[in-house]
Order: sequence, then C-alpha cells, then structure tokens
Amino acid sequence: MRALLIAERGVVAVRIARACADLGVRSIAVHADDDAGSLHVAAADEAFALPSVPGDLDGYRDMQALLDVAERSGADAVHPGCGPLSENAEFARRVVAAGLTWVGPDPETMELLGDKVSARALAEEVGAPLVVGTSRAIRRADEAVAFAQRHGLPVALKAAHGGGGQGLRVARRLDEVADLLDSAVRESASVFGRGEVFVEQYLDRPRHVEAQVLGDGEGGVVVVGTRDCSTQRRHQKLVAEAPAPFLDDEQLAVVTDVSVALCSSVRYRGAGTVEFLVSQAGVVSFLEVGTALSVEHALTEQVAGVDLVRQQLLVAQGLPTEVLETPTPVGHAVSFRVTAEDAGRGFLPALAPVASLRLPGGPGVRVDEGCATGDELPPGRDPLLLTLVVQGRDRDEALRRARRALHDLVLEGPVTTVPFHRHLLDEPAFAAPGDEPYALHTRWIEQECHWLEALAHRTPEARVGPATLRTVVEVAGRRVPLGLPAALADTDVVAALVAAVVETDGGRTAP
Repeated sequence: MRALLIAERGVVAVRIARACADLGVRSIAVHADDDAGSLHVAAADEAFALPSVPGDLDGYRDMQALLDVAERSGADAVHPGCGPLSENAEFARRVVAAGLTWVGPDPETMELLGDKVSARALAEEVGAPLVVGTSRAIRRADEAVAFAQRHGLPVALKAAHGGGGQGLRVARRLDEVADLLDSAVRESASVFGRGEVFVEQYLDRPRHVEAQVLGDGEGGVVVVGTRDCSTQRRHQKLVAEAPAPFLDDEQLAVVTDVSVALCSSVRYRGAGTVEFLVSQAGVVSFLEVGTALSVEHALTEQVAGVDLVRQQLLVAQGLPTEVLETPTPVGHAVSFRVTAEDAGRGFLPALAPVASLRLPGGPGVRVDEGCATGDELPPGRDPLLLTLVVQGRDRDEALRRARRALHDLVLEGPVTTVPFHRHLLDEPAFAAPGDEPYALHTRWIEQECHWLEALAHRTPEARVGPATLRTVVEVAGRRVPLGLPAALADTDVVAALVAAVVETDGGRTAP
C-alpha cells in the first residue's frame, strides 16, 4: 500500500491521515466545495475536490467521483472511514473491481452482516440470544400490526440496512404502526438506498453494550475490548466507556463468546463492532454488527493499547494482525462526542465559525479533533467537532479527570454539547456514586434528563455556505479546473492564483 484515498471527512478522516503518516503511506483527502478549508484537507498529504453534483446527491456519496479521484491521484487503496459509504457493499465491490485495496471486510461479509435480517439469522445459528423479531423484511403494515398483537407493544420498526438510529421508529400504539412503518421505509430508502424494514420487540430502558472485534480474514477473531454506549440521543451515541462497566462475568462471556463465534463464522476481516442490548433484568440480546470503523474506536485504543486503524491497514494488505489475544485493559476510559448541537433545544444543529479552540491536556487525555480555530462549519454536514477520551486507573479517576478536561476545553463560536457533558458527570444516574445502581439507558436523555432544557442557547440561524465559482484556466498549455469562493473570484485574484501555479493536477487543492 503506497497511497490511500480517504473517502471520508472530519474527525475520522484526520485520524486516518495521521495513521497513514505513521506507516509511511501517502494520504489523499477529498472535499466538497464547502469543506475546502477543513482540517482533514490540511491533515492529508494531498487533497482533491469532489465535483458538484445535481440534486440531493452529496459528493461524499458519489462512488464514481471517488473512484475517479483514486485514479487521478494514483491511490492504490481506499479507506471509507465511518462515513456514508463505509458500510456500503456496492462501493466496496466497485473499489475491488477497480483493482484497488478495500480497507474493510469483504463485500460479501458486509452484505450479509449489513442486512439485519440475515445477520439475525446468522446470530441464531451461532447461538446468540435474540429478542423476538421477524425472519424477513415485512411488506405491509398489517404484518407489523399482527406481530405487535402477538408479541406485545412497543415494537421497533427497523431499517434492514444501515444504522445510527436512521430508519428506526418505535410504535407504542397499534394505531401508529402503519404511519411509522411508512416513515421508516422512506428514511431507510433515502439514507441507505434500500427501503426494507423488519420488526422486533422493543426493549424499554436497555443498556447498549458492544464488543470491538478485529479479524484476520482467515477465521481468527479477537475481541479487543468492550464499550458501554448507553448515553444516546435519538439512538446516536454521545458518551461511551471502556471497558463496559457493570457487567458481571456471565454477561461479559455472552458478549465476547457471541462476538467471536459470529465473526469467525464469516471469516471477518478488519475492525468491526458487535452490538448488544442489556435489559433491565440483565438479559443480554444480540442487536447488530457494524462493519465500519466506529467513531468510538479511540476509546478502545486507549484502554487496549492497540492502534485499530493501523491494524486495519495491515490486514487489508494481507499482513497478519498484531493483536493475537484480548489485551488486558489498562484502567478505565470515557469518551465524549463534542458536536455543534444545542442540547437544550433537542440537540438541534448550532453551526457557527470556530472563533476559538483550546484543547485540554494532562495525564490521561486524548483529543481527536476535526476542526481548528477559524474553521467554517458547513450546514448539513455531520456536526461532530472532536472526540475527547479521558483515561484513569479506574472509573472514579477517569470521571475526575474528565471533569478537569471538560473544564479546560474551550470551543467558542458554535453552540456545543460540552455543557451537557459537564452536567452529565455530576448526574447520579451516570456517576453511580457509592452503592447506587447505574441507571443510564438508551432513552434516558429523552425520558428522564430533567435538566436538559436549562442548557438551551439561542441557536444561530443556519447559514448558507459560500458559493463556489468553477472555471477552467490554461497553465503552460494545460487546461486546469479551478474552484474558489465567489467572494474571491475577481480577475486580480484569479490572475495571482494562476501565476502562482507551476504544475497542478485537475481538482487538486493547492496549499
């Protein structure tokens, strides 16, 4: 592997670019017009502009445009990060068909595990505990109603392809099943390109626990560590802990044994996440498999002492993984997704330029950032700004250090989730002081967080990103596509830019 195209943006793209630098691999970033000044562009060795696309298609989802950049840049491998194409088996197939190395599981594995119905069937074969659900996608609302009448409410209507809470609706009354099914189908088709939906029993107040796995592609699978990701808003994770606390030996054995059996059965290659729910009664149930690099990978890296992105790149090249058995966790760590969202207003996007950014430091603190001071935050993009991971010798020390790190973190401009994280650390349901039980669950924020509205800010109005002028100039006899913000597009600026260019490739972002 000589040159890696990173088909992703933001925090994860920066992380992958840094892993490439460690391995001596040339990193190639891509960017849409509104992302040209983003940190992930600066972090890579080279960057190429994605063409503007008509309609609702985003450049980061344009498979052909990404493959074209790979060809122009000389990339021999593609890493999808954890973005819109990271669990898309069709994209993986097209990468492989183009003669490039795909950093991820085999497309067939992605397709099998990415379909939640077939993944449930496979999980049942290896003896995984399951909540009751349909064995196939449902076609009509009356099928979902019949399931609810037979097994009881609430029921979850879930996209068979995809994740992150998208394409998921929870019906608590029979008279809302039909409308929620239609809504789930529409969102699933829009986001994942597939509209199949299945139905299963919905567990109230469960915890979300997952195993980080690493497979060698030959049947060898290691559980690198566990995480608890119960602190969620709209089924998307905000806070995670590793190793997963408050699991007894029997529950931990179910999580690890099922994860190894399931992934070994498909000869899993690379990094993946096997997800579970733990009911209020303590019963562990298989949920799904994520076949992409998780945003929470940095958390597991800290306690396991393993560079997961490095392992991905090694395994993708057919080299052996450096992790042969589950590492002994070093202490305890907590990770926080810092997003440009107003927690007091239902986590609405709250974008504004980053006026000031001061990152925390000290023992046990790691920051994976995706922005810098002065950065514009494009409307409609993932609002994740950085991931903060704080590690201590045990959970109590990790939480104390987290309070210090969040106090030291300064991020001015956008409204962020930092105030939420600070309050959460003093919330008894999360901190579980003394002998009190851990009371967090996946719907705790929506159902039980009584102080959320007090965090509300006046959310800035959504801004329209700067218009980009695209034209073609001739440099030393070569026609070169040129894109620049409309505000700079006067003849003097263009002339100065052209004069500064000696050699360029079409679409490459100049320093």
